[in-house]
Amino acid sequence: MRPPVRVGVFGLLGSGNLGNDGSLEAVLGYLRAEHPEASVDALCGGPEVVTARYGIPATRLHWYRGEYRTASRAGAVAGKGLGKLVDVVRTAAWVRRHDVVIVPGMGVLEATLPLRPWGFPYSLFLLCASGRLFGTKVALVGVGAGPIGNRLTRGLVRRSARLAAYRSYRDAQSRDALREMGVDTARDGVYPDLAFALPTPRADASSSTPGPVCVGVMDFHGGDDDRARAEEIHRRYLDGTTRFVRALVEDGRPVRLLTGDECDRSVVAAILESVDSPLVTAAEATSLADLMKETAAADTVVATRYHNLVCALKAGTPTLALSYAAKSDALMDRMGLAAYCHPAREVDADRLLEQFRALEKRSAELRRTLAERNLVAARQLQDQFTALTTALFPATDHAQARTPQETP
Repeated sequence: MRPPVRVGVFGLLGSGNLGNDGSLEAVLGYLRAEHPEASVDALCGGPEVVTARYGIPATRLHWYRGEYRTASRAGAVAGKGLGKLVDVVRTAAWVRRHDVVIVPGMGVLEATLPLRPWGFPYSLFLLCASGRLFGTKVALVGVGAGPIGNRLTRGLVRRSARLAAYRSYRDAQSRDALREMGVDTARDGVYPDLAFALPTPRADASSSTPGPVCVGVMDFHGGDDDRARAEEIHRRYLDGTTRFVRALVEDGRPVRLLTGDECDRSVVAAILESVDSPLVTAAEATSLADLMKETAAADTVVATRYHNLVCALKAGTPTLALSYAAKSDALMDRMGLAAYCHPAREVDADRLLEQFRALEKRSAELRRTLAERNLVAARQLQDQFTALTTALFPATDHAQARTPQETP
């Protein structure tokens, strides 16, 4: 009898980012449906959360618990430095125990948010190097990538991608970015974001009252190359978003504030305090499923975080993106809403309100468009999982291999 395939999942999972956890949930759904014999565990940022929520054993990603806190004291600096060395051994030992390791989605090959090379890029490099050393297949599945200015970060990302046994991307721009870094992407596929494989909640058709406007906010300070302007960018984003919410309230529209990460709560609190209206409430979403329910019940969504957009579009709700990176523009284009993007770095409340009203005038038409695009996305993700089985589980593959494809 063949022993069960040992599968590891890796990433900043269980750490408060709902998009990352949604990608994990999609991959676990695939494994349980197609490879129920597999033994699955995780090396991740929040092991307690992952074990409690998804029922799989999990190990902490970093030996040093203060990895993502700024080290200002000598003891903390020493702890971080020692942790980097200890993590070499810990990561290698964990990888060696597996036949396959999957990095589920996430923007692991990009720097659209502030990022230090010795943070997650270093961890990803350790993973991929260990996989190559011990013959464990490392798969970067449906990941995001983008241009990276910092040479050390770019070098770690490039080497990690080259060492991986399998790569696929959530948009064509990600594949192009890796190719421009010198990675051979000729055999890599492009598919919709993994979160499009999650179940879609049904809107309450029995409700006769209009739905709210969902506004997804973000603790946005620009990207990795914007550190010098981070506070200015944040103030402009918060001011423009607050003015937009206030304008909706003045029109008598109920507003539901959404987040996608624990750090976004400060932005919600600032808007609630500034607008000070019973028409503005905050959702307590703890998963992408919760976010999808919120967006499915909305008339319209205006959102910043990438996976807030994914949830709204998958729910079939007309959506306007406060776009902070090319991945948001690519997603909106894929779903037929390319005209409804607004720059998160330069939020103009008056212009945003104009775009919002134009979006609402086409609401019925755009709902039909989204329904059609979601059917296409579901078929393409089935192709993604078939390709993954062919690459990682050849002994159990009963389907004909498919060639990588780029989606419209």
